[in-house]
Amino acid sequence: MTLADTAPSAAGDFRLNKPAELTLFALCVAQAVFLAASFALGHWMIDTEGHGMVTDFVNVWAAGGLVHEGHPVAVYDPTIHKAAEEAALGRSFDGYFPWFYPPPFLFVASLLALMPYLTAFVTWLLVTFPAYAFTIRTIIGDRLGVLFAFAFPAVTSNAMVGQNGFVTAALLGGSLLAMERRPILSGVLLGLLAYKPHFGLLFPLVLAVSGRWRVFGAAAATVTVMAAVSWLAFGAATCEAFIRSLPLASQLMLRDGHGDFSKMHSMLGLVRTLGGGDMLASTLQATLTTVSAIVVCMLWRRKMAFDIQAAALATAVLLATPYLYIYDLVVLAIPMAFLVRAARVTGFLRGEMVWLAAANLCILLFPVVHAPIGLVAVLIVAALVVRRAYSNGALTSALHDRVAA
Repeated sequence: MTLADTAPSAAGDFRLNKPAELTLFALCVAQAVFLAASFALGHWMIDTEGHGMVTDFVNVWAAGGLVHEGHPVAVYDPTIHKAAEEAALGRSFDGYFPWFYPPPFLFVASLLALMPYLTAFVTWLLVTFPAYAFTIRTIIGDRLGVLFAFAFPAVTSNAMVGQNGFVTAALLGGSLLAMERRPILSGVLLGLLAYKPHFGLLFPLVLAVSGRWRVFGAAAATVTVMAAVSWLAFGAATCEAFIRSLPLASQLMLRDGHGDFSKMHSMLGLVRTLGGGDMLASTLQATLTTVSAIVVCMLWRRKMAFDIQAAALATAVLLATPYLYIYDLVVLAIPMAFLVRAARVTGFLRGEMVWLAAANLCILLFPVVHAPIGLVAVLIVAALVVRRAYSNGALTSALHDRVAA
C-alpha cells in the first residue's frame, strides 16, 4: 500500500464550475510566466552577472559547504556562517540568513553543497515541488489536485527564495494521509518534520487524545534515530551549538524582528507590525496557540470524518507557531485540499468556494500589502473547518461512513 491508496475514490459527477477551473489555470500560467521572466531578467536564482541571488537558499548551501570543510559546528556561528554565505555568492551583501535548523538538516545541506549553486537550487526545487504536488493530488484524489497544487499562490513565494515550504507541506500532508491506514509511515514522516520543530507543537497532544500511539512511537523513534545519527556524523559539539543557538533564535527573530515582523504571518507578527510591544504580542500569540490546541483536541476526540480532523490539525499547526513566513504558508494548501476532499463526497457548503478563494487572494496580495495578511488566510480556513465540523451531525456522519468504506 502506498500513500496513493489513501485517496478517495471518484465521487460521482464532482466538478468545479468553469470559472473556478479557469481561475486556477490562470494562476498556474501567471506563476509560471512570472518565474520564467524573473529568471530571464536576472531576478531569480542568479543575477545578470552570473552570481547567485541573495536569497534564503544561500543559507543552506553555505552551511553544506562548512560541513564539507570539516566545520559543521561553525554553521551556528553567525560570523563564520555569514562569511560562508558571502563566499558562496562571490560578493558581500547586507543582512544575514541565520542557521537555526537542528543538526539532521545538515545532511540535506551537505548533499546540496556537492553541486554548484545554481544546479543545487534547481535540484532542490525539482525534488521538493513534485513531492508537494503529489501530496496535494493524493489528498484530493483527483487530477484537480495537480491544478490546485500548481495554482496555490504560496508556490511562487517559496520557489523564489529556495525555501523548504514544499518539504514541510509534503511531510505534514503525507503524515496525515497515512495516519489511518499506515501509522508507522505516518510517524516516520512526522518524525522527519522535526527539522522544523515549531510545526510539531500540537501533534503530541492530538496523538495522545486520539490514542494513536503507533504513530506517536514511530515519530519518537525517528527523531531519536536522526538525533543519534547526526551526533555521530557531526559531533557532540554541533548538537550543543544548536541547543545554545535557540535563545539567540528566539531573541533575534521573535523579539528583535530580524526577519521583519511584517513578513511574519502569525499573531505575534501582526501585533508587532501594528506597533504592539513584545509582552502583548507574546500574550496574544500564547492565547491563540492555547485556543488552537483546545479546539483541535476536541475535534480529534469526537467521532467525525478524518478529513475534517486532518484539516483542523494542519490549520491549527499554522496558528500555533509564532514563527511563520510566507513560504511556510505552502502548508495551508494541505487543509484546503482536505476540505476539497470532503466536498467531493458532500458537495461544497454554501459560500465555501468563495471563502477558499478569499484565503488564496490574501496570500496572493502579500507582496503588495506587505503586512501579515497570511494570518487572515489561515483564520479563514480555520473558520471553514470549524463550520464543516459543526454544521450538522448528518454531514459528519456521512463523511465518516464514506472514509470508513
